[in-house]
Amino acid sequence: MAKKDGKKDGKKDSRKDGGKDSRKDGSKDAGKKHKGTSGPTPLRELLRVPEGERIDLTTYDASATPAGPADKAAGLAATAALAPRLADLQERLYAASTAGDRRRVLLVLQGMDTSGKGGTVKHVIGLFNPSGCRIHAFKAPTPEEQNHPFLWRITKALPRPGEIGIFDRSHYEDVLIARVRELVPRSQLGRRYGQINRFEKSLADDGVTVVKVFLHISYEEQRSRLLERLDNPEKHWKFNVGDIEERGMWPAYREAYEIALERCATDEAPWYLVPADRKWYRNWAISTLLLEHLEALDPKYPPGDFDVAESRRRLLAT
Repeated sequence: MAKKDGKKDGKKDSRKDGGKDSRKDGSKDAGKKHKGTSGPTPLRELLRVPEGERIDLTTYDASATPAGPADKAAGLAATAALAPRLADLQERLYAASTAGDRRRVLLVLQGMDTSGKGGTVKHVIGLFNPSGCRIHAFKAPTPEEQNHPFLWRITKALPRPGEIGIFDRSHYEDVLIARVRELVPRSQLGRRYGQINRFEKSLADDGVTVVKVFLHISYEEQRSRLLERLDNPEKHWKFNVGDIEERGMWPAYREAYEIALERCATDEAPWYLVPADRKWYRNWAISTLLLEHLEALDPKYPPGDFDVAESRRRLLAT
């Protein structure tokens, strides 16, 4: 992942340095090959947040395109070219579920305001058959949801076997905005990271492939996208005056994300950091991540439980 100068990214991080960042520049690693293999390094390894390491988001370049196509035109074409393979794997995943296969995929999208969570749903999930997708956008909890543990509403929205689920925001809001806005005591907040890890492990144990994506947008790009909404009357409906106040808390949100990425990057449910300043790269990268995970699952069409030859004979006789 490409590094950058953190001076532009808001105020200096108030946390003490927990050791040097060992994350390598993904643009340099993009063409690296595995030992003993002949292909390039999978994108899910290049973009994976290292487990157990300190995360400093100011060192990640939000405009980088690690392992990506050469430019926007090539990126759009490459993303479109993924559609047939994604659709085939989705159909196989659903077909396998009819024979008892419990596996499914959950894409979790998190990021600062304007980072492209909604755009990802529109452009990436558009490559799939919508009937096999379960999309849920999490807003502020309702009074009913507030009367339950914070994971209660998440559990209700999980994909069923054979489905691809997409969360636009997720249970991580309960350690992000809850931390920044001090909505719960710090002692309670601290326990939530462990609860999240245990919850995600239980999902993995039940056949859910959890793909958690942090859409990394820069401070400057967010300003640009908010200005676009103000300057275009057709986008005023997307603008929230509260976004300006939230933007003023950028350093606090950045720290909250860093902590969540550090404490909840696990083997069962790793985080992937996707540079999101370039929308075309964001869409290509997430499509590619989903493709790699689905290919790893390699779902199979179930065999027929009937006599094919006899059924063919009977059909021809009609």
